[in-house]
Amino acid sequence: MITSKNDDLLANATIGKTFCRLAIPAVAAQLINILYNLVDKMFIGHIPDVGSQALAGVGVTTPVILVISAFAALVSMGGAPKATIFMGKGQHQEAEKVLGSCTWMLVLLSLLLTLVMLLFEHPVLMLFGASNETIGFASDYMRIYCLGTLFTQLTLGLNAFITAQGNTFVSMYNVAIGAISNILLDAVFINTFGMGVKGAALATVISQGMSAGLVIYYLCSGKSNLHLQIRNIRFDKEILGPCILLGTSPALMQLTENLVAISFNTSLQKYGGDVAVASMSILNSIMQFVMLLLPGLVQGAQPLLSYNLGAGNISRVKKTFQLLLTCCVTGSLSIWLVCMTMPDKVASIFTNDCALVEYTAGSMRIYLSMLLIYGIQVACQYSFVALDQAKKAIFLTIWRKIILLIPLIFILPVFIQTPVIGVFMAEPIADTIAVCTTAIMFYRYYKNL
Repeated sequence: MITSKNDDLLANATIGKTFCRLAIPAVAAQLINILYNLVDKMFIGHIPDVGSQALAGVGVTTPVILVISAFAALVSMGGAPKATIFMGKGQHQEAEKVLGSCTWMLVLLSLLLTLVMLLFEHPVLMLFGASNETIGFASDYMRIYCLGTLFTQLTLGLNAFITAQGNTFVSMYNVAIGAISNILLDAVFINTFGMGVKGAALATVISQGMSAGLVIYYLCSGKSNLHLQIRNIRFDKEILGPCILLGTSPALMQLTENLVAISFNTSLQKYGGDVAVASMSILNSIMQFVMLLLPGLVQGAQPLLSYNLGAGNISRVKKTFQLLLTCCVTGSLSIWLVCMTMPDKVASIFTNDCALVEYTAGSMRIYLSMLLIYGIQVACQYSFVALDQAKKAIFLTIWRKIILLIPLIFILPVFIQTPVIGVFMAEPIADTIAVCTTAIMFYRYYKNL
């Protein structure tokens, strides 16, 4: 059975104190996880003579890496809340069956993704923007990286089950060990051995392998409330079906990011040229920070929401959501205030080009004009996942990005006198409609809990 320590934490401890204990390391883990990508690019960009081309080549692999992580989310972001709900119900064996079946699925997806990339790596990379000058670097990086897909899937996928138990410090530790190892190995393989992008890929694979080993070791140890047992690592459609359905929304959110980015860049290049595309790159970096903070808060709330839903303790579910909503709105409002009052200073963090800073300051006030209410969207949509409301979460993902945002990117410039402004307006208009829709749907669900 679940240990009394975690039972007290999720079922009885003060909501505010517990939320902070879970959310702070979850946010920190999100920040540390970004280091993998940033550190690789920093080292690669400084490779003598070919640094810029190598950096462009590795940049092309980013969409592929996002796809791999999206498949991990498909399994884990649905499986982890399901396991926590079973724990709240006291059905510990069922929770461990969820862990085992999801592990089986992660291994299968890893093998399939590795096979696909080994067979179709060249055309896939060309599709995502590689050129004749950069394809060599992109291929060198991807061939090695895809061999470590199993480590990536297990690290991302199984770490979610540690977080789901309320052990977010352990999750953060696992991610931190991998990130630190990656920094050290990058220095050795690239600077000392001169392995270039191959060294960067190898460093990432080894680091992810270390993190995966730590995650598996913890789940097999007596410290974990959920134990990964060989007898449970098997295909069970009755378990996997609901888990994958619930994980579809967060997976779609990651997968559609590529499509949204391509749509923005295509339309901005047509109406605003290179400066508009460069400006969007800065705006995307700001949104990456937003999506670092807010989902980290949600990860801290998920164990509390799912466990107490399973335990039937609805008052704690409601108090947890109220605190989560307050924190998410405060976070998005704070970032909005900074961007609206000093957009030029925010833009200058990313570039020294005065013309680009001035252009970005104007576009920022349009693009992020409704960021102040975006916290409502994140809190409600991710809570639907934590509360086992798969269909609602999937609808909201499709509604905001595919039905609203992407069509608006191409439609608005046709009707706006300055077309490029129309492109930037797509984001706040889609956000406003999506937040209103999400808030109404969640309020109806919330009052009937």
